[in-house]
Amino acid sequence: MNRKYRKLPRNTNYSAYLHPRWWPTWLGIVVMWSVSRLPIRVQWWLGKVAGLLALRLARSRRHIAEVNIRLCFPELTTAQQSALVRKAFIANGIGLLELGIAWFRNPARLTGITRVHGLEHFEKALSEGRGILLLGGHYSTLDLGGSLVTEFIEADVMQRDHNNPLMNAVMTRARERRYGQALSARDLRGLFRSLKKNRAVWYATDQDYGRKDIVFAPFFGVPAGTITATSRIAERSGCKVVPFSHFRREDGPGYDIYFHPALEDFPSGDDLQDATLINQTIEREVRRAPDQYLWMHRRFKTRPDPDDPGFYGRR
Repeated sequence: MNRKYRKLPRNTNYSAYLHPRWWPTWLGIVVMWSVSRLPIRVQWWLGKVAGLLALRLARSRRHIAEVNIRLCFPELTTAQQSALVRKAFIANGIGLLELGIAWFRNPARLTGITRVHGLEHFEKALSEGRGILLLGGHYSTLDLGGSLVTEFIEADVMQRDHNNPLMNAVMTRARERRYGQALSARDLRGLFRSLKKNRAVWYATDQDYGRKDIVFAPFFGVPAGTITATSRIAERSGCKVVPFSHFRREDGPGYDIYFHPALEDFPSGDDLQDATLINQTIEREVRRAPDQYLWMHRRFKTRPDPDDPGFYGRR
């Protein structure tokens, strides 16, 4: 079904999803809504259980995480790598439960346990008047962290639409309540319009999108296919690229949001140099909380030489 619906236009009108074939998805949405009403400590506990179940049952994803962590943290012992894989599944399980808060609750209720660092860097970049690309990453707090950010700044977001149209409708409507716009990842015209209005746009580049328009820049010392679109966008619009991240605190319920100074001399005119800087920036943030990164994605799927053996193989 994923491939069948991938190219369908967005339809965020819920009346389009009343057919019985959507009932299983509606059931899942109702469960998410219900869980989002629970105390946050209970949600974190349920997320931990969900993460440990996924660790046991989602063997292919566990294998991907094991390979990624082995490649990115060769200095760790085998036992330490295994422990990090386990913590990553727990963190992403909690992140899955936090979707309900981001989509169905007002994250303003969490601002009392949220700390923002470096907001002055964002404000300085915005004062330039050319718009901002918020250089984010796929952390386990992806949706909730993004929603919390909008309690402190105004921003739009670029998203990869969900393969399930109903789930995509729920996600898009939820994000449009928090952000100014939820732009499709392919809507470059919309992106440039936002930047021209001196808007900030949440933008993530840290996944493997195939061999088109990429260079191979090191990520944790491993050549990773990295898109060059960030440089093209900054070059054409003159916008500032401001790194930011968001993490769940480990010492108790709470969240930290980090803004950093805009990238200097960016774009440089050298795609590899720019991509290396971007990957180094994201790597620095990942090291704050290594378990809260999406290690279940095949980040090194595309190899520099198509004939090179893949890292992931078959489990």
